[in-house]
Amino acid sequence: MTDCIFCKIIAGEIPAKKLYEDEDVLAFWDISPQAPVHFLVIPKKHIPRPVDVTEPDERLTGKLLRIAAQMAKENGVEDDYRAIFNNGAKAGQVVFHLHMHIIGGKGRPWPM
Repeated sequence: MTDCIFCKIIAGEIPAKKLYEDEDVLAFWDISPQAPVHFLVIPKKHIPRPVDVTEPDERLTGKLLRIAAQMAKENGVEDDYRAIFNNGAKAGQVVFHLHMHIIGGKGRPWPM
């Protein structure tokens, strides 16, 4: 998608502080962190919202969870973090490219 900020990050058109990258997944630090550890894990395939995940995407979405756990461990929040998917504007989704927020490093309550 030409107007998707996350697709532009994947393409290298917009810089990001990357934590992890392979052929399917990219993880990078959130530019407006809500906690000491706040990063995003996204598929390189453009999927607009969680509701748009299809059966062929199941392996990819499972990989997002695995990479998120790996990055949480590497960043010191293995046992205490939130994994958040927002679905739609009313739920707080701002970028319409599937992404998981990993937020940790401080006690609740956290802003959403």
